[in-house]
Amino acid sequence: MAEPRQGLVLRFQRRFLAARPLRSLPWPELEQSLRTAPDSELLADILDKTILHPLCVKYPPSAKYRRCFLTELIKKLESTAAEPLDELYEALADVLKEEESTHCYKNYLLPSGDSVSLSESTALISGGTTGLVTWEAALHLAQWALQNPGLFRDRTILELGSGIGFTGIAICKTCQPRTFIFSDCHPHVLRQLGENVRLNGFVPEPDVTWSIQTESQGQEVEGEKCQNPKVIVAELDWGSVTEEQLLGLRAEVVIAADVVYDPEIILTLIGMLQKLSTSRADRKAPEVFIASTIRNPDTYQLFQAELDKAGIRWQMIPAHSSCDFLYDVQPDVTILQLFM
Repeated sequence: MAEPRQGLVLRFQRRFLAARPLRSLPWPELEQSLRTAPDSELLADILDKTILHPLCVKYPPSAKYRRCFLTELIKKLESTAAEPLDELYEALADVLKEEESTHCYKNYLLPSGDSVSLSESTALISGGTTGLVTWEAALHLAQWALQNPGLFRDRTILELGSGIGFTGIAICKTCQPRTFIFSDCHPHVLRQLGENVRLNGFVPEPDVTWSIQTESQGQEVEGEKCQNPKVIVAELDWGSVTEEQLLGLRAEVVIAADVVYDPEIILTLIGMLQKLSTSRADRKAPEVFIASTIRNPDTYQLFQAELDKAGIRWQMIPAHSSCDFLYDVQPDVTILQLFM
């Protein structure tokens, strides 16, 4: 019985640390286990791997989330003949003393054993932007990248619409890029993005300008080039960026997630991609991958039609039907490779 129990505890841990919806946690399996063998030790183990986990202590989910989680755990305990567990009540008392914040943390455990911690807004739309939360396509794109590390190793990556940074940070931690350029256009998002990059142990290049990528790039001392990627956080407005500025980035791979959600944005994005394709001088065109959650099929079909109109070939990349970073609803996410 030890293995299933340990598996149950780890499922609680991964979902709780990532602050996935409470309904997605394996409550029925916990009830079943407690019915079979009423045991407060199992709940103590779950408490230890969630609320008391060092990541949660340092970067906690919202107070409301933790309060609801602990309340549910206590209900499960009280519905069995298991011994009372003082630590559960003490943890709830501590959370009840906290004031609710406008920001919270989510912690994603990577297959490598590392983790990505993100500070997020507790509101879906905050400061006039949807960029202050992590969207599903970013999680899917990160999983796909982690399964294809060779595409990113020792290369310069440009991420469009980085949001608060999950995909790029996961790639920086596991895929050994030479340079990773996070980009967005909203001031609030850029500020949060910079914070999250630093939170995860990376130091963005200071006073970044578009000319920062020079001919000397890539001439690092042998053996040092992949140890800690150069990280850049840049403001990039798709409508106003010039071909010369894009050329200066020297991007070899371009990625984006959840950027295809509005017809007006689609046209601006394709205009920027066209600039990217004509700004490569004598270098090979970058490889481009765009992940999208298909919420409105008409909008997505418009994106494909506009790509065709612009002469940009595309193909769908087979993606896994499930994502390790999503533990509840698996949305309809596709990844397109564009040929510039």
